[in-house]
Amino acid sequence: MKKIIVNGGKTLSGTIHVSGAKNSAVALLPAAILCDEEATIYNVPNISDTDALIDILNLLNVETNYKDDEITINPAHIENKIIGEDLCSKLRGSYYFMGALLGKKKKVEIAFPGGCDFGERKIDLHFKGFESLGAKVEVKDNYFLITADKLIGSEIYLDFASVGATINIMLAAVKASGTTKINNAAKEPEIVNVATFLNNMGAKITGAGTSNIKIEGVNYLHKAIIEVIPDRIEAGTYLILGALLGKNLIVENLIEEHLTALISKLKDMGVNIMRVKNGLEVNCKPSYKPINITTLPYPGFPTDLAQPMTTLLTQCWGTSFIEETIYANRMGHVSELNKMNAKIKINGSTSIITGQTVLHGANIKATDLRAGASLVLAALEASGKTTIKNAEYILRGYSNIVTKLRTVGADINIVDEN
Repeated sequence: MKKIIVNGGKTLSGTIHVSGAKNSAVALLPAAILCDEEATIYNVPNISDTDALIDILNLLNVETNYKDDEITINPAHIENKIIGEDLCSKLRGSYYFMGALLGKKKKVEIAFPGGCDFGERKIDLHFKGFESLGAKVEVKDNYFLITADKLIGSEIYLDFASVGATINIMLAAVKASGTTKINNAAKEPEIVNVATFLNNMGAKITGAGTSNIKIEGVNYLHKAIIEVIPDRIEAGTYLILGALLGKNLIVENLIEEHLTALISKLKDMGVNIMRVKNGLEVNCKPSYKPINITTLPYPGFPTDLAQPMTTLLTQCWGTSFIEETIYANRMGHVSELNKMNAKIKINGSTSIITGQTVLHGANIKATDLRAGASLVLAALEASGKTTIKNAEYILRGYSNIVTKLRTVGADINIVDEN
């Protein structure tokens, strides 16, 4: 186990370069096995989720060559093995091998996916999509067995605009016979990134990024390349950090259009954000106006930024509210922030943050990835020393986070727990 140690209160200046999107990479790597030749993915983030996906690819006898931020994947000798709990428990994104292997081999046996615990996160929409394509889904001793004699295009309606289900159905449908339509599809940029990758291979997908996606099945997918889009959640986290501690802090390699909801809320608070040549520059202010936030599917306010935003809202004069509508259990950061002198109460799915409060260093623990990001921001803002346990959660989604923060002046280290 690892822990992050921060001596807070430092002004941060310089440039932070945003890495490739975690939520794209975790789908792009499994998608590559659908290729009938060789696929190359650029701008791959250096995170533990990437390593876990490569472990699964290696189990399947898929040839991988990962160097710097580039990975080449050749599934010519793929073997359809059972993907066990030891591998699946490391990340939620392991479930994308369901759609990819179903589309490739018409059979997949895989353990329940892992990742952060946000309460019950059902994947019945994935199964509904697979079954609509002609697959049979069975549950046996914490394993899913999904099989099909043949996959046939179908019209599918998602009860909820699920990112995971949208991508998994696309993966299963690209080689199905006929046409598949996904109605009420999720619109996230990461879905567009995956669809572009598949289209680069020769798939016929239209409508990605809208509520209605159409997939015309093809028999062969050829050699292709793709670049992982910049991580909008990482970019947003560092913009929030700039509002806390920035002095001419520049966040570069971001797509501003992917951050519209966050930027709008930051400006409502009075945060000073300016466009510069390579990105956005943020400068902190002594205090901010309180705001209300409701998390929503894209293009609404991202659930993944609600926890980091909570830390910033402790520095507003007055009371702010964050209503979480996506996940049932995403409040693990609240008790830890309160240990640092934050004044946060929970009412159902709403966090009530009263500020302005002076944060103090403390011994705290990350309960999930974005809760961990919230605590890192708080530790950087706080006076004194903060120790954050369970740092592995943070390393799942933030590429080279300690190095990036030290480059702009943070006093932060990561060490093994005794």
